[in-house]
Amino acid sequence: MALMDNIMARARANVRHIVLPEGNEPRTIQAAPIAVKEGIAKVTLLGNAEEIQAKAKELGVCLKDVAIVDPARDEKRPAYIEALCEIRKSKGVTPEQADKMLNDFLYYGIMMVKMGDADGMVSGAVHSTGDVLRPALQIIKGKKGIKSVSSSFLMESPNKNMGENGVVVFSDCAVIPCPTAEELAGIALAAAETARGLCGIEEPKVAMLSFSTKGSAKHELVDKVTQATQMAHEMAPELCLDGELQLDAALVPEVGELKAPGSKVAGHANVLVFPDLQAGNIGYKLTQRFGNCNAFGPVMQGLAAPVNDLSRGCSVNDIVSVIAITAAQANA
Repeated sequence: MALMDNIMARARANVRHIVLPEGNEPRTIQAAPIAVKEGIAKVTLLGNAEEIQAKAKELGVCLKDVAIVDPARDEKRPAYIEALCEIRKSKGVTPEQADKMLNDFLYYGIMMVKMGDADGMVSGAVHSTGDVLRPALQIIKGKKGIKSVSSSFLMESPNKNMGENGVVVFSDCAVIPCPTAEELAGIALAAAETARGLCGIEEPKVAMLSFSTKGSAKHELVDKVTQATQMAHEMAPELCLDGELQLDAALVPEVGELKAPGSKVAGHANVLVFPDLQAGNIGYKLTQRFGNCNAFGPVMQGLAAPVNDLSRGCSVNDIVSVIAITAAQANA
């Protein structure tokens, strides 16, 4: 089964409610009824109902099975204001300030998730990653024990010998520019959980990537990866993880055996942890464009509830895919 078919099946197993704050955005309007028709989620668009319906009519889209909530008129808004004041009381947020914050539909969508009125949120077609993550970090916050929110891309290669039948998780490619050793270790554990819970990879094999394999090069950047590897082992001794490994040593069995003999990961990795955001972002795009791989994500990791970001260049199908990923995360 193809990766996205697998994820959609996981989403359909228990249909969740996903809120889309960018309710006026044309691609979002087109994606919402497709997600409902595919049975992967219940969907709510945020915004003025008359405006959304008018735009849907222009696009030739029927929204009869898609809910629309106008934050300006929603009867639940007073409860959200009260709850937001309590959540942000350490920052001295007043009811007036909370009311103003909820005029931002990203905050309103996050409050729907926080209050249990939605199971997850998808946004980013017209907002930056920072805009999407800010309210999530302030209100939903991280899972217990997770110090840093990070991201993964789910890569699907036509070469089924790569990773897990062609599926490899790349992390972190969207959030932490220059992670510390401790953050890299946390990214590794979160990426392994993404591989397990979202991709159905029963045994994540995590490679901590570098330009060095097992001491072949000496540099402080290599030292950080080796330190992160040791920390990850201490945090999750049962996890199949190794480093530092060069990319070819991580993915190609013959090279892995040559450069890291005896490693259970080398040559068989299905989770790749990049040393920094530049490497991760460039790496996934090279793989996507030169390797003709499907790239799904970014998938946010470490939040207490699923919130996912979109590329501003996303297609309608991309939005549907991220809705499915978010619903599957809620089920996982």
